[in-house]
Amino acid sequence: MIEFKGSHFEREVILWGIRWYVAYPISYRQLEEMLEERGVEVDHSTLNRWVVKYVPLLDQQFRARKRPVGVSWRLDETYVKVKGSWKYLYRAVDKAGATVDFLLTAERDRKAALRFLRKAIGQHDAPEKITIDKSGANTAAIESYDAEHEAGIEIRRVKYLNNIVEQDHRAVKRVTRPMLGFKSLRSAAVTLAGVELMHMIRKGQLRMTGKMRPAQQFYSLAG
Repeated sequence: MIEFKGSHFEREVILWGIRWYVAYPISYRQLEEMLEERGVEVDHSTLNRWVVKYVPLLDQQFRARKRPVGVSWRLDETYVKVKGSWKYLYRAVDKAGATVDFLLTAERDRKAALRFLRKAIGQHDAPEKITIDKSGANTAAIESYDAEHEAGIEIRRVKYLNNIVEQDHRAVKRVTRPMLGFKSLRSAAVTLAGVELMHMIRKGQLRMTGKMRPAQQFYSLAG
């Protein structure tokens, strides 16, 4: 159960604002106007604070109820602009397209790729295979993990097999494009976690009982 005590706004209003922002390609100012039309006066800075405060808690609840993923992964990175500079969003999906994990990093190197790999495997255990492009950093990261843990991960470099993760990047980038750039790495990482969370829910990755629409699934994470 996520606590909403101390807020001037009702729990439902806060969750509406967060979900609409991470689910659809809109800016905070556009969301401010949308809520005003519904009789809720809240400025864009407050909306930002809601996202920064509550998305990590919602993400934690989701991870506790996330469905298992397959043992064949596709790993790739895409670009996100933070304070006018490009940063790197590492992402992996399984061969069915389910999101394995994601990580925003300042650098694109072996160390960053290894951080992502440890995070993903910490959530799901080691895969049997990882398909990558010709990135030397990703190769070195997988080899480092293998040497340390004797995981026996097979590395494949088959470009067309990685199309599925490249296509999946677009669904995330479509939502973030109108956000007009991020002001800090932390706020970018939190917002992207919310976007990824809603994307995973839409892909049916939340373990649940009964049938619920994606919006209902999102709200259920708050308890």
